[in-house]
Amino acid sequence: MESVQNIVSVGQQIRALREAHGLPLRKVAAELDIDTSILSKIERGHRQANRQQVCAIARIFGVDEKELIIQYLSDKVIDELTNEEWAEDALKVAEEKLKYYTRK
Repeated sequence: MESVQNIVSVGQQIRALREAHGLPLRKVAAELDIDTSILSKIERGHRQANRQQVCAIARIFGVDEKELIIQYLSDKVIDELTNEEWAEDALKVAEEKLKYYTRK
């Protein structure tokens, strides 16, 4: 069974963290040095956070950076492969290539 964490986007996780800590958008946006509207778009999935922002979010909320980065990377893969007919086959090939390149 898949955990909910693996299904939600990084933006949804950011919103959940922000709300759990009772922080308004403007305060978290200020910590990230971005406009409130940009953070709102990230949370709603209309814009992607960048890696530096994801790392900063992990620090701000004291969560595991590795887990948040993994979610960020998975979102990038999903964005690229959604609606591709051979996405699953491409993922299998990419996994093999990744194993090969990381052994070098």
